[in-house]
Amino acid sequence: MGNVNLPTPVAVAGAAICLLAGYLIGMVTGSDAPTRSTGEVVSYDGATSELCLGGEGVQEQEGAIVDGVLCGTWRRPAGSSRLPEKGESFRFVSLSAGDAEGPQGQRAATVIYGEVVG
Repeated sequence: MGNVNLPTPVAVAGAAICLLAGYLIGMVTGSDAPTRSTGEVVSYDGATSELCLGGEGVQEQEGAIVDGVLCGTWRRPAGSSRLPEKGESFRFVSLSAGDAEGPQGQRAATVIYGEVVG
């Protein structure tokens, strides 16, 4: 059997089709990304970076929600210098690791990514 050479445009088109197919398969079978919500700042402790948020938006997020309040460690986006204050609107997503029913009243480790809006 002899060597088969493909013209460059055919090889590039084939590679593009493979990449597109991989992207589409990943989108269909991949895990769902968390959705962003907006809540109201209930409290923020700058020493520990603990942020507590309330409002309807927290019900859609991951984490231990106690009495309608979601608390966790705040991780701010790069370039964000504004600190949250009580009563401000806050756009965020949260990720939680662990069980809400931890030993001796410990709650799940929750990380809140977001920033003050408005």
